[in-house]
Amino acid sequence: MLVSATEMLKKAKEGHYAVGQFNINNLEWTKSILQTAQELNSPVILGVSEGAGKYMTGFNTVSAMVKAMDADLGITVPVALHLDHGTYDACYKCIKAGFTSIMFDGSHYAIDENIAKTKELVAVAHQLGLSIEAEVGAIGGEEDGVVGMGECADPDECKQIADLGVDMLAAGIGNIHGKYPENWAGLSFETLDAIQQKTGVMPLVLHGGTGIPDDMIKKAISLGVAKINVNTECQLYFQEAVRKYIEAGKDLEGKGFDPRKLLAPGCEGIKEIVKIKMNLFGSVGKA
Repeated sequence: MLVSATEMLKKAKEGHYAVGQFNINNLEWTKSILQTAQELNSPVILGVSEGAGKYMTGFNTVSAMVKAMDADLGITVPVALHLDHGTYDACYKCIKAGFTSIMFDGSHYAIDENIAKTKELVAVAHQLGLSIEAEVGAIGGEEDGVVGMGECADPDECKQIADLGVDMLAAGIGNIHGKYPENWAGLSFETLDAIQQKTGVMPLVLHGGTGIPDDMIKKAISLGVAKINVNTECQLYFQEAVRKYIEAGKDLEGKGFDPRKLLAPGCEGIKEIVKIKMNLFGSVGKA
């Protein structure tokens, strides 16, 4: 059931749990995540980066695939189709393509320009019934060629963006895309607490959910995080499962080379990690 992310995140914030955003990269990713959400009766957000959208030939293709799959699989849990780290132009492309949620990442702009562009997109998104996420402070690591150092957000700037009426706010608190280095200093809970005090009931978003220790995840949720993004971990589980299949020579047995068989272990890997994360985030049974 395709919906905006607004209500599911309000419920998550009030219920002190988080909804997982799991990025999709192809049909297998999408099917595995939807089936797991349905099995666990959990709301879910399907994240689409601009790079993944381009890989899948465009946002129109992604939207059509997700809508058709949602119907054909008989999905009844709330599902949001969400642009991840979108540019100003990409937001309009996804709105036109039929996404139910967008993220405008204006964190690299000066705060005044971030505010101006976010304000415009909030008005457009809400007029059409879409939810919108904004960002303040850079998320560390690399995503689609954009590199951030993981700077912590300014709580006062977070309040300025939150007051524009966004439905969720991603704030840098030392989190990083991809694998975390051994010398990672950890999340800045002092910053997160200050942001929550400034933004009140606003659902907060934690990007870079792969590799953050479970106790930090739970503490972040207690401090207002209601949406947690996971991408790299799904890729790692998929890769490991397919690698084992090939190393065992199963692709050489009978029709083991058939992509439906070749990729099946990877799909099971994605389902495994999504189940782990949904249980950790507390969203199981909350659809």
